[in-house]
Amino acid sequence: MKSLNFGGLCLLLGVLVLEALIAEGFNYGDALDKTLMFFEAQRSGKLPANQRVKWRGDSGLKDGYLQGVNLVGGYYDAGDHVKFGLPMAYTVTMLAWGAIDFRKEITELDQMGNALWSLRWGTDYFMKAHTQPNVLWAQVGDGDSDHYCWERAEDMTTPRTAYKLDQNHPGSDLAGETAAALAASAIAFKPYNSSYSNLLLLHAKQLFTFADKYRGLYDDSIQNAKQFYTSSGYSDELLWAAAWLYRATDDEYFLKYVVDNAVYMGGTGWAVKEFSWDNKYAGVQILLSQILLEGRGGAYTSTLKQYQAKANYFACACLQKNDGYNIHNTPGGLMYVREWNNLQYASSAAFLLAVYSDSLSAANAKLTCPEGQIPPQALLDFARSQADYFLGKNPKSMSYLVGYGQQYPIHAHHRGSSIASIFSLQSTVECVQGFEKWYRRPEGNPNVIHGALVGGPDQNDNFSDDRSNYEQTEPTLSGCAPLVGLFSKLQTPVPRPTTPHSYQETQKTQEPYRSHAPVEFLHSITKTWTVGPTTYYRHKVIIKNKSEKPIKDLKLVIEDLSGSIWGLNPTQQRNTYELPQWQKVLQPGSECSFVYVQGGPQAKVTVQSYN
Repeated sequence: MKSLNFGGLCLLLGVLVLEALIAEGFNYGDALDKTLMFFEAQRSGKLPANQRVKWRGDSGLKDGYLQGVNLVGGYYDAGDHVKFGLPMAYTVTMLAWGAIDFRKEITELDQMGNALWSLRWGTDYFMKAHTQPNVLWAQVGDGDSDHYCWERAEDMTTPRTAYKLDQNHPGSDLAGETAAALAASAIAFKPYNSSYSNLLLLHAKQLFTFADKYRGLYDDSIQNAKQFYTSSGYSDELLWAAAWLYRATDDEYFLKYVVDNAVYMGGTGWAVKEFSWDNKYAGVQILLSQILLEGRGGAYTSTLKQYQAKANYFACACLQKNDGYNIHNTPGGLMYVREWNNLQYASSAAFLLAVYSDSLSAANAKLTCPEGQIPPQALLDFARSQADYFLGKNPKSMSYLVGYGQQYPIHAHHRGSSIASIFSLQSTVECVQGFEKWYRRPEGNPNVIHGALVGGPDQNDNFSDDRSNYEQTEPTLSGCAPLVGLFSKLQTPVPRPTTPHSYQETQKTQEPYRSHAPVEFLHSITKTWTVGPTTYYRHKVIIKNKSEKPIKDLKLVIEDLSGSIWGLNPTQQRNTYELPQWQKVLQPGSECSFVYVQGGPQAKVTVQSYN
């Protein structure tokens, strides 16, 4: 037998290692953690102390200033610095859906804290942007001027013009999607922060009413958005928002809405092969199929079955079981929808089929396709095949999730990633200088933007890792958001670490009463009203003694309180309050309450001391 030369041996070993990794499977938990870091890299505004992406700094701190409104926060869309409302709202809806349907899996992976904080960075911004019942600030930044510059978010010199929707400038698609995002987020937050959940629902209902009453396309009102995120219609978003509001409230009004408008708005008419930031029909159809499979259709069962028939069409097309009317696949097995940033469509579809697989399994049902009855596992297998393709099981052996695996894109079309961090290069990188010195340089990006799903390969699985090849190398919010739920579902559960980090447990650090004091706080919003540009909320907090002993001299610390408070007495210590004289003792099982009024989110209530 002839001996192998060193180079051939190394090549053989490399192939064997790659095959071994593929055979062993991918670490979806690691991919999930990196995906959540991508959202931290996309943050606009004042960054928190626990920011994990250390090469980013504060930015966009005067957004909305010229228009007299606070629009600081939210997410930058992709490799640029525009805050486009429609894809951002879709992103939040997808993050929330993952946190709802795969709550158990995300919690077991100890990622619920990071998942909910990624959600809240978006929902806090949307509530700021919803300044009046019929006003929604829809965009910050000018796509044209932004794309003429290559600079860090921290150095931005481009106009930060803000654009709004109102009665005279409607946008049913964007307002509807934002309503869906806030309604879905209300469900996700409900187990952890009921008052915040209620606040989200209030905004969601107002936005849905606005979207439904004043109809129109948002990009007709905001012409600047048309060349970047053109909307094909708003009927799907109205159905989408109503479906999410029904799931969040169980209010029959919203279920009746999707049934009464099923034909007129295309919910039971459109059979689609795409699910995306623009086209929500497949999402609506599967969301309503879930209600049907849970046995909650009631008098609306007949129409919900029509929705499910169209949901099945989408799922069967993904599985190549749709009597020839299938979604195109690349030779390597990736579903291929569009030339520009195709992976966003594959990630959304994979997530949707993972959700549908779970619902079918729970109902002991199968997918009905023209080519027969398909078990739910086949849907999950499809979702896994797409996730595996993203992570390296493809003809290029390339992970399209930046920072994951041994080989991934190093020239992502992303301004912040491609220019040295402001903490290592403190001098300003100006608009044109960024193109000359950083955009055109052949070296890889100095900052790894972990968890960024790039646009991905073409219809023949070809990919060019070139910073100027934005169709293939630019990551987007809407492409990455479905991965949170998808990777969570696919990862085999692992033992939780000894230091928990779920959102609820993070809140425990801030609110010691949950783990130490024998009281619990029940937050609710009892009234809301608008004065000028500000919406005010009447918050009621019930204090309940959950122990078997009397509690004396209870003192509370209340932070972020900007309005008046009733039912507690202030002490000489800053932000510290005590119970009234007549109620110094809280007996076992008994409760008392206090109220406060302010605009914006709830105050933080913690226990300082008690006897």
